[in-house]
Order: sequence, then structure tokens, then C-alpha cells
Amino acid sequence: MDIFFELHQDLPREGPGDNPSTRKALSLLTDLPPQPLILDIGCGPGMQTIELARCTKGKIIAIDTHQPFLEKLKQRAQAEGVSDKITAVNMSMFALDFEAKSFDAIWSEGAIYIMGFEHGLRTCRPLLKPKGYVAVTELTWLRPNPPAEADNFWKENYPGMQSVQGNLDSVRAAGYREIAHFVLPTSSWWEPYYTPQAARIAMLRDKYRDDDEAIQLLNESQKEIDLYRQYSDWYGYVFYVMQKAKA
Repeated sequence: MDIFFELHQDLPREGPGDNPSTRKALSLLTDLPPQPLILDIGCGPGMQTIELARCTKGKIIAIDTHQPFLEKLKQRAQAEGVSDKITAVNMSMFALDFEAKSFDAIWSEGAIYIMGFEHGLRTCRPLLKPKGYVAVTELTWLRPNPPAEADNFWKENYPGMQSVQGNLDSVRAAGYREIAHFVLPTSSWWEPYYTPQAARIAMLRDKYRDDDEAIQLLNESQKEIDLYRQYSDWYGYVFYVMQKAKA
């Protein structure tokens, strides 16, 4: 197994987030139809997908390219009694094979960065019905002039990372009007993501003690955790909620 996926296997989430934040973002989509069709891009194991299914009477198409994540989502959906609302599809976000104006809302927690924030928003727009919504979380600088250690790390690992204002400018440039944005709580980084990941790192260090490449990846993952512990005032995940504007 690829050590990246072994590191992430069976984590509650594939990035920071929590169900209260998902519900809060969903509550801001005030004029969704009674049975909306929602596309969840980069769903991972699907904690947010399950929550969307619980909180709406609509249908969710959840896409990811890692089949074990999709299988985990199907298992969770069955256990939660919402499998009839969710269709899990192995599909790349770079090849979204859907008709134009198909969706009432498009969702993406912690995954839109893969396409690039503004490019991802532009890619989503044609798939939305008129006045359709997009709700995404994005790693964001919360304060200017971050400490050099944090700045250098994220310049290397996510050079496209912007400030809140920079992302709001991208929202408008991509053809949306902002509904709201809010910062995810620090607990959404630790409880579902970093704390179980740190335990997994400790376990894998012993398994891969003679594999320099694997140890390097584990060290980078631990560095990210330690960096957030020290500099969480400077950056975080922000939920951006927006609505398709008229062309």
C-alpha cells in the first residue's frame, strides 16, 4: 500500500472539518429546493457527505479517485441509513462528466485546492443551475506577515494559499457573489484529523524504520502537525459559501 494512503487509512476525515461547520454552511444555502441535487467533490471517506445526506431530503453525488475512500463512504452511508441518498463515483475533479446546469449546490471540504481555488470555482460554475451554490473549505492565511517558518512551509507545500480577501476576490472573479465565510474552529483540526494522524505516524515509524523515503514522508506529516500547534493563529481553514451570479 502507498504509505500516504496507509497514513490516512480509516482517519475520520481527510482534512480539518467537523459536522457543526458543515451544518452551518448548509444553513446558509437559504433557497435550496426541497430535494436538492448536490455534488461533493473530493469526498474522501465522506463524513461531510453523510452529514449532507442527514440534513437534506435531496441526493448527493460524491466523487473521489481513491476507491477505498468510496468504499468506506458506502459502508458509512449504509450504517447511517442514508445510502439511498448517496451515489459514490470514482471520478477525477479534473474530468467532471456532468451536464451543464445539473446541480443545485456543489460542495468540497479540503479538496478544491487540488484544482487551485479560483480555477476550481470556475470549473464548478457551468455545472450549477441558475442561483446554484458552492460551499468549500480552503486553507487560508488569517493574518498578514506570518512567521518565516510557517510562511516557508506553506510556500513549499501550497504556494497558491491566499488571504481571506484574496480568496474573496477570487470568488467574485470566478462569477459568484459571496454569501458568507467563517473560520473553522481549531478543534476541527485536532479531533478528526491531526490527533489520530499523529498516533498513526508513531505506529508507522516502527514499521518503516529502515525505509528512508517513508520516514521522510512521516517527518513531513509530523512537521505539519507541529507547525499548526505553534502557528494556528496565523492560518486555518475557512468555509466560503457563495452563489452563482448572473453572467
